[in-house]
Amino acid sequence: MFEVVADPTRRRILDAVRGAERSVTELVEVVGMHQPGVSRHLKVLRDAGLVEVRRDAQRRLYRLRAEPLRALDQWLEPYRAELAGRLDALERHLERTARPIPPKERSQ
Repeated sequence: MFEVVADPTRRRILDAVRGAERSVTELVEVVGMHQPGVSRHLKVLRDAGLVEVRRDAQRRLYRLRAEPLRALDQWLEPYRAELAGRLDALERHLERTARPIPPKERSQ
């Protein structure tokens, strides 16, 4: 999953389909890449279960499947909590040890 969402183009595609279904043509415009390249990225996203496709006459419309991202979010939660705790400790340390800047230095 990390390899799939690590790619910036795939993240742009996910952002584009987050709010609404998009055709390949629309995604080509959003991503700024030729259709074959967008289609390759869509296949990777589809294989990972992050997007699903439905046919509408000649078009294929893609939309986000949020479930795999929720699972990833749940897995990341303890790491976010650990990082937040460390950042809070750093903030407290900086508040305790910071030297105030005299008014004369601030104006320069």
